[in-house]
Amino acid sequence: MSRELEVQERLQAIEQQLKSCGLWQSFAPNSEAFASVEPFCVDTMTPPQWLQWIFLPRMQALLDAGAPLPVTLAIAPYYEVALEGDIPQRAKLLHCLNAIDQLFESPN
Repeated sequence: MSRELEVQERLQAIEQQLKSCGLWQSFAPNSEAFASVEPFCVDTMTPPQWLQWIFLPRMQALLDAGAPLPVTLAIAPYYEVALEGDIPQRAKLLHCLNAIDQLFESPN
């Protein structure tokens, strides 16, 4: 299986898990939320919003364009802290995030 296909599958798993957790939103945040310069848009978006509206579309755009993928990726550690509390199926979402991080730990 190609690396791109593996990335695609893991992105789809993250999307599906966000939906299963009830964290998927029908409407995007306002345009000002996208102008944040903070990592993960912490000042303007919730962690699930960043995944849905920033991370997933940008990674998909790279795949669609045949552009180089990031060399490394480490989003799971942030989400382990950011998703503290009573989030349904938190462990499954973290598993999906760790899985995509691990893909970028492997040699291309």
